[in-house]
Amino acid sequence: MARPGTGVGGEGAGRSRRVAGQSSVRSERLCTSFTRVAWRVPVLRRTCNFQADASVLRIEETNRMPTLLAARAPRLITGTASALAAALALALAACGDKPAPSGPPPAPEVGVVTVAPRALDVPTELPGRVEAARVAQVRARVTGIVQKRLFAEGSDVKAGETLFQIDPAPYRAALDSAKAALAKATANEQQATGLLNRYKPLREANAISQQDFVNATSAAAQAGADIAAARAAVQTAQLNLDYATVTAPISGRIGQALVTEGALVSASEATQLALIQQVDQVYVNFSQPVSDITRLRKAFASGKSRSLGLAIPVRIVLDDGSVLPQAGKLLFSDLTVDQTSGQVNLRAKVPNPDGALMPGMYVRGRIAQEQVGAAVLLPQQAVQRTTQNDTVLVVGADGKPSVRVVKLGGNENGDWIILDGLKPGEQVVVDGFQKIRPGGSVKPVPWNGGAPASAPAVPASAPASAASR
Repeated sequence: MARPGTGVGGEGAGRSRRVAGQSSVRSERLCTSFTRVAWRVPVLRRTCNFQADASVLRIEETNRMPTLLAARAPRLITGTASALAAALALALAACGDKPAPSGPPPAPEVGVVTVAPRALDVPTELPGRVEAARVAQVRARVTGIVQKRLFAEGSDVKAGETLFQIDPAPYRAALDSAKAALAKATANEQQATGLLNRYKPLREANAISQQDFVNATSAAAQAGADIAAARAAVQTAQLNLDYATVTAPISGRIGQALVTEGALVSASEATQLALIQQVDQVYVNFSQPVSDITRLRKAFASGKSRSLGLAIPVRIVLDDGSVLPQAGKLLFSDLTVDQTSGQVNLRAKVPNPDGALMPGMYVRGRIAQEQVGAAVLLPQQAVQRTTQNDTVLVVGADGKPSVRVVKLGGNENGDWIILDGLKPGEQVVVDGFQKIRPGGSVKPVPWNGGAPASAPAVPASAPASAASR
C-alpha cells in the first residue's frame, strides 16, 4: 500500500510545494534587500516616511498562505515589490521638486564714495637728482711725500681736522732760513739807520757832502725794504710748513683716500687727496617742461587756480615709493630754457639729518605749484587708467553704473586728485567691480575702506587714504 504523497498526485503536490518554497525564499530575499536599500537612503526614509516593517509583515503573511496559493506567491510578492519600487520612485520625484523662483534676483551691493569738491594743493611730480650742499676737494698745496693718513674713510670730519701729513722737513728748513735772512736784514737796517742818524748833524754843519748824506739815506731805506722782504719770506715759509699738514676745509663726510702713505704729491699739479661733502642739507635739482610752466601761467591768469607764492613746499619721494618725512623748500626756478631738452631747471633745498639722501641719488619731487578750488580726492582703485584716458564708474539715479572720463591732477597720500569730470553729490564706485554686470543695476552702499559696516562713510572730499588705513 502506497504511503500518502507517494503517488502521482502526491509527487506533483510535493513538487509544487518545493517550487513555491524556493520562490518564496527568493522573493523574500529580494524584498528584504530592496527594503534595506530603501531604508539606507535618508531622503526616502525622512521625506517619504518609508516603513520597512510593512514589507516584512507582508512577506511573513505570504509565507503563511495556504498550499494551494503557494505556487502563485512568487508572482504576488514580485508584483508587490515592483509596485513598492514604483511608489518610492514617484515619491522621490515628488520630494525632489522645488518651487520656481519668483521675481528677479536682488541688485548686488557695491561700495561708493560721494563726490564733495574742496580746495586742494595740486602737486606736480618731477624727476630730480640729489646734490651735496657743499663739496670740497682736498688737494695738495705743497710738494712732498705723504707720511700719514689721519682719518677714517667714510667718516664725518670737522673743519680744521688733520687729514694727511706731508713730510715737513724741507719746509721747516726753509722757514729757518727765512728767519735768518730776516735777522740779517734787521742788522743791516740798524747799521744803515745809525749811519744816517750820525750824518744828519754833520750835514747841517756842512761837514759832509750832500752826496754822502744821500747815500746814507738810501742805504737806510734799502735796509728797511730788506726787512719787509725777509718778513714776507718768513710768512711764506711758515705757510708752506703749515700746508704740509693737510686739514679739512669744511665739515662733512669724507670719502675714500685717493692717495696712500708714501705717495708723492705735487703742488703744481694740485694732486687731489680726498673729497668732503656736506649732506646734512642737500640740494635737489629738478627739470620741468616749459609747457607745464606755460599752463600754470594760463591757469593763474584765468583764475582757475592760484599761486602758492614763494614758500612752495617740496616733498621727496624715494625709489621704493616712500615719502621723506621732512619737507624741503623750492629755492628758485631758472629763467633759461635748455635748448636741447626744452626744460627749465628748478632747485630745492631739503633737510637731510639722517643721511637718507645721498649725492647723485635719483628721486622724485612733489612740488605744489598751484591750488585748485574744486578738486576731489578718490582712492586709486576707483580710477581705471588706460593709454587713451582715465575713467571712473558713476552710479546713476536708476542704479546703473556708467563710465565717466575724468582729468587727473597728481596724487596726495596715495589718492588721485580729480580736477574735472565729476559733479558734487555723484556716487563713484570704489569696491565690488566684479559684481557689476553689463546693463545691470547695483545697490550703492557707503564704502568704508575695509572698515566695519557700522563705521561712518568717508566722502570723497576727505582724504580717502585715511579710510583705507
